[in-house]
Amino acid sequence: MDTRPIGVFDSGIGGLSVLKEIRRQLPSEDVIYVADQGHVPYGPRAVEEIRQFVAGITQFFLERNVKVIVIACNTASAASLRYVRDLFPAIPFVGMEPAVKPAAENTRRGAIGVIATQVTSQGELFASVVDRYASGVEVVTQVCPDFVTLVEAGELDSERVHRTAETYLGPLQEAEVDQLVLACTHFSFLIPVLQEVMGSQVEIVDPGPAVARQTGRIIGELRNLSDHRGEASYFTTGDRGHFLLLARRLMDEPVERDQMHQLIWHEDRKLNLT
Repeated sequence: MDTRPIGVFDSGIGGLSVLKEIRRQLPSEDVIYVADQGHVPYGPRAVEEIRQFVAGITQFFLERNVKVIVIACNTASAASLRYVRDLFPAIPFVGMEPAVKPAAENTRRGAIGVIATQVTSQGELFASVVDRYASGVEVVTQVCPDFVTLVEAGELDSERVHRTAETYLGPLQEAEVDQLVLACTHFSFLIPVLQEVMGSQVEIVDPGPAVARQTGRIIGELRNLSDHRGEASYFTTGDRGHFLLLARRLMDEPVERDQMHQLIWHEDRKLNLT
């Protein structure tokens, strides 16, 4: 068994929705999670800037000898997946691809909704996925930047979240979509609110389980049933105490203070422990 860890990262806590699935499907694997909360949200940022962040985080992972890197962030995947694969050809990457294919296959009305960040919705990756898999299907896209901010603040079921969801999802309701694709990992933590607003007739498509399965395929372990429980280490470029509180709330397992570490960015775009 290859005992090297899996590297997982996001602009913030959204990627914990993917990490939960990796921990569930590959429980014996050690995992390192990086939340670049010092730069969250990525959505409004320039593509070149996001690429610099992703390259710096990748270098941090390589220094810790990871065997695969999961970009658990749709925005970072859209902006930089091809770029970092070319820049770091020796390490396999798993990126986030909007789950348009299963939504298009399962729609009954011929209309699907996609909620995303600005970079994701305008990127070549998203356009390619729609072109390949959604021929003859109406795809209604809604940019939802405030969702990321709310989730990062720990607001998952507040009155403000409900009001924001009603505003964002209004055009999708009018289009009578019956599939709702989550094209941002932060949005997974809002599924109960999204389901309530859209109604039970709409299926919500969360890509987390599929990304975890792909990670397992790449490392050659579809389901490791070892009795050993892998360790999880957490790093953030933001407020470590705030991240600890959110991780304890959102993960399906205990998260202890000694698992949480502080990172800082240097001017040369390198990450270091404080």
